[in-house]
Amino acid sequence: MSTIDPRLLEILVCPLTKTRLTYDEKTQELISEVAGLAYPIRSGIPIMLIDEARSFDPEEKKQKPSKK
Repeated sequence: MSTIDPRLLEILVCPLTKTRLTYDEKTQELISEVAGLAYPIRSGIPIMLIDEARSFDPEEKKQKPSKK
């Protein structure tokens, strides 16, 4: 599994809410807790399109923290 450059994570924001994202290494996604969206990372490239994001219940994500 690859990791995302921390500098990139500092500048990327959710295109819907403009809030910070967190990186989930296990699922290879950038998570917007506010929007309840998970943006995929494919071949090391974050896909920052709302239509490509997976929806999730923010409460569900809080209950199941990802392991690193």
